[in-house]
Formats: sequence, structure tokens, C-alpha cells
Amino acid sequence: MVRDWRRFAYAPMYAQNFESYSMLFSQLGLSKALLDTLDGLHLTTPTPIQVQAIPPVLEGRDVIGLAQTGTGKTAAFSLPILHRLAPGKKAAPKKVRALILSPTRELSAQIAKSVRDYGRRLHLTSTVVVGGVSIRPQIKALASGVDILIATPGRLMDLIEQRAVSLNEIEVVVLDEADQMMDIGFMPAIKRLLAMTPSTRQTLLFSATMPKEIRQLSDRHLKDPVEVSVIPAKKTADRVEHSVMHMQTPNKMGALAGLIRERKGERVIVFTRTKRGADKAVKRLDADGINAAAIHGNKSQGQRERALAGFRAGTVPVLIATDIAARGIDVPGVSLVVNYELPNVPEVYVHRIGRTARAGAEGTAVTFCAPDERSLLRDIEKMLKTEIPVEKAPEGTYVDALADPDGDFAPLNRNSRPRQGARPQGAKPQGQGRKPGQGGKPQGQGRNSGNGQQAGRPGANRHQPAAAANQNGDQPAAAKPRRRKRSGDRRPRPEQGGDKAVARG
Repeated sequence: MVRDWRRFAYAPMYAQNFESYSMLFSQLGLSKALLDTLDGLHLTTPTPIQVQAIPPVLEGRDVIGLAQTGTGKTAAFSLPILHRLAPGKKAAPKKVRALILSPTRELSAQIAKSVRDYGRRLHLTSTVVVGGVSIRPQIKALASGVDILIATPGRLMDLIEQRAVSLNEIEVVVLDEADQMMDIGFMPAIKRLLAMTPSTRQTLLFSATMPKEIRQLSDRHLKDPVEVSVIPAKKTADRVEHSVMHMQTPNKMGALAGLIRERKGERVIVFTRTKRGADKAVKRLDADGINAAAIHGNKSQGQRERALAGFRAGTVPVLIATDIAARGIDVPGVSLVVNYELPNVPEVYVHRIGRTARAGAEGTAVTFCAPDERSLLRDIEKMLKTEIPVEKAPEGTYVDALADPDGDFAPLNRNSRPRQGARPQGAKPQGQGRKPGQGGKPQGQGRNSGNGQQAGRPGANRHQPAAAANQNGDQPAAAKPRRRKRSGDRRPRPEQGGDKAVARG
């Protein structure tokens, strides 16, 4: 049975319209140490998800929290966990008291930072274990036991297999961004991890959406949970201004560069579908004088941290990200989100635009829609129950006549004329692919003729003049064909190397 927290008996004061009711953290039952810390952080008024989730979590109830990113759900579960663990016995060696699972390294790091900030006056230990970095320091950190462990499921399974940590004394488990962990494929690992924890544990599940698989997970592993929801999972942030620009795929890079120039000095996050697409977008923007960095699953942890650090500092104003890597990017002041490619799943659109308009600020979301993506746009509009306004592409949008062979992006030429010496698409160089008798090799002659000389090449003997090949004088000697350059001699395209090439990332 799922119970709605707004029906609880001792919460009538905000049951009718909690969003408009002004409450304070001091009214939620948190300890004085936590309240003093929150006051020092200038946090006095909880968000709606915090108002609804903190009291039942403090009671020890299992909770399902439906809230999109940027609503304050990290504090909604970390504050009551800190309150619960503070007076208790410390963790034994290789033991953990509270486990917080998240889908990505960035989100794990963000949660760990919040736990440290909120628990600075408490004598609790916490650590974060994620993939992409050496496992040895993590094994060492877990050796003496940890009160709060923040982890990605894959790395935690590795540590358990190496017997570096045990979950048999877990008191609280948090599944954060459960729908995203399902999308990544972590659901089997999550079920195995939950099976390793005591049945008496408290379980908190937070998700932006509630697909069938997540509902089934909650039905099986949560006991009589309280369900709290502050905003429909499929509703976008009210403070985000949406628009869509219709264009052909080769025009997208020019439109992106123009859009970024129009908003010079602002922080911009651009979403692509693939890791390869993110890397290629960085190269093209860099070639056009726009400093950008990519963040995705193929980047090392150090590369991802440096990209985020530069983005936060403002030295890298544009961050190109895939959907998975974007979870946990909580950078203030992101004013523009660009959907370079539409997501295949409509709900992902909500997660993407949640990177802007955070903490009460306003933001803009612009979507580039190619003709073959219009069905995806219709799915998003159907989910939002509204049409996204159409906007013209920014001035300066250009398209190169020579698009990439794979069609992903157009090279950064500012006009539609081909490069000097380039051939039209589909055309073949002279002398290649011709049928016999049309200027190619004479029919029936291989590389070496029966007389020991190369056929088809007058003057094939290096020590014999070309005229000697026609000693009978029946026909004038054919001109020696122009030698084809080796592949290494060709003038490379900008994306392949050369004077104007961009260094590979």
C-alpha cells in the first residue's frame, strides 16, 4: 500500500496547498546541530520536497519521492539520514551504516559534497566510490568502516567481490535517480545489492518518473512506503522558456555557434545523443573559436572533473554532454540548454532542461529539430501537453556544401562554397572507377606485361625514354599519367590534421 504524505494526520497545516505555505527547517524536527549548520549556509526555508519527505524519513518510514532535478531532493534524504545516524554507534571495519546509490560519478560527487556540508558539525564519516579511478584508495577508505557511503552500483559490486565492504549492517538505503539507473542498466545490480542488506533497513527511493519497472521495484523492496510528490514527473520547470528551431542536420553546428555567440559570456550546456557526437561538437566549436569541453562515459574521471571545474569557473563556457553524464551536473548560472539532438525518450527532455532555471533562477531551452526528428518532437509535446514555440535560427547560421561522410556534423566553413580543389559529393576523380576503354588501364593488361615491362605505362622502364615505347611510330606516345599522391601526402581536411587542424581530444 502506498500512502500519500499529504494525508498524514499531523500535517494538516500544509496538506491543502503546501507549496504556498511558508515553513522553516526548525519546524521539521531536525537536530540543533543540523539547524545551526543550515543557518550558517543561509538555508532557512525548505523546498516542497523537503517539507514533505523529511518528517516521514525521520519517523523511519520507507519513502518514494517523485521530484525532478533541481528541487532539493538531495537535502530531503541526506538531512534526516544525518539526524538519524549522529547519535548512533560508529560503523565497524568494512561496514556501512547508510548507503546512497546514484547513477553517475558526477551525481555521486555532488551528493557527497552535500553530505559533508550538512554534516560538518557531526562526527560522522562518509566516502564516495565510483568507477573511472583507482580502486585501491577506495578499499583503504572502507577498511575502517564508513557511516555514509555514496556509490555507483558497478564500482560497489567490484568492492563487494573483493570483500572490501559488507552491507549486512546497513540501516538506510537511498536509491537516487532510480529511473536513470534503470535506463543505464543498473537494475540487476541494484536488486543484488538490496538482497545483501538487512530486511529491517529503511529504503528511500527518489525518481523523476515512475515507469513500470521502478514501481515493481518499490512494491518488492519497500515496506508500506509513503509517496511524496511535489510536481508531476512529466511537467517541465515553470521558469524555463522553451523554443524549437527546425533545420536540416548539416545546419545545426552553424546554428549552435551562432546561438552561443549571441549569448556570449553565459554558461551553456549542449546535449548530444552519443559520446562520439559530443567529441565532434567540441572540435567544431573549437575550430570556430568557441571554447568547449565534452563530458561523457568514455572520459576518465580526471577529464570529467577538469571539464566541470572549467565550466564552473567560467573558463569553459560551453559544456557538451550526453544524457547519462549530465545527471548530477549542478552548476549555478546555466542560462541556456541546447538540445542539439532530440532524446529518444520524452522524459529525458525534462532531465535535460533541468540543468537550467535552478534555485529559482530563469533559463532558456532551445531544441534543434531535423526533419527525421519531428516524431520525437511530437512525443515530447504530447508529454508536455503543449506545443513548443517555433523560433528562427540565429543569424550567422551556415552550412558547408561538403558535409561529413557520416552526416553527423558539417565542417565549420562560413559559406556554402566547397574548399579549393574539392570535388562535388558523389563525383569520382578522373581515371578512377572507369570502364575499360575509357581512359583507364588497357583491357587485358595487368601490372606487368609478358615482356617484363609494366603495361599501360609508356616508358615503364626507368632507364628507357618514353618515346622508345613507340619505336614503330604507329601512334604518338601517350603522356605519362600524373602520379597519384600517397594518402599521407594529401592535404588533410581541418578535422583530420594539418595547419588548421584541431588537436585530437
